[in-house]
Amino acid sequence: MTNPTILFDLDGTIADSRPGIIASLRAGLHDLGHTPAPDEDFTWTVGPPLPEVWGRLMTQFGDDRVDLGMARYREHYGLTGLYDATLFPGIAEAIEQLYRAGHELIVATAKRVDFARRLVENLGLAPRFLGIYGSIPDGTLDDKADLIADIMRRENLTAETMVMVGDRSHDIHAAHANGVRAIGVAWGYGAPGELQAAGADVIITAPAELVDMYRL
Repeated sequence: MTNPTILFDLDGTIADSRPGIIASLRAGLHDLGHTPAPDEDFTWTVGPPLPEVWGRLMTQFGDDRVDLGMARYREHYGLTGLYDATLFPGIAEAIEQLYRAGHELIVATAKRVDFARRLVENLGLAPRFLGIYGSIPDGTLDDKADLIADIMRRENLTAETMVMVGDRSHDIHAAHANGVRAIGVAWGYGAPGELQAAGADVIITAPAELVDMYRL
């Protein structure tokens, strides 16, 4: 596979979006009358599908208003949290080099697709991506394995001609569910050992390593 199409996760792989996500999460909880501890670590919330995140959060508070929580979160995120994100060091340069080398690049994220497009545009990377794909309002693509399968259909890709790059176990499992090679990135939000346990085909510690792997 000398010139694969490369699918990139967004949060934790391209963008350090944790500050805006967690601020919006706390604001959403506050709207529903919940006040988590100020020092509670919500890093685990960055990456998984939103229904999974809010289901777990609301269970902690004995509250079943998951849909309302997600709606309030999205209100806050769309107004402010979306813009509180920065690029991980070296990722813009790696994307540029891969693009110039002739690779087709695609964003594949659990984030709502409208937010994903706005975020990638705000970071100045939209022209480098063939497509930006994410979850949609009807919930049919909340499972990342389904999202990758949808991308494969829409872009006429096969497992042998693509790779998935991501920082969480969800990225690895979703890729493997479609027979796709999965590259884990150690600079994201995964817990220690998470990528190894998920069975990542290879784990890289810096974006430049991805360029070296697929230098033409």
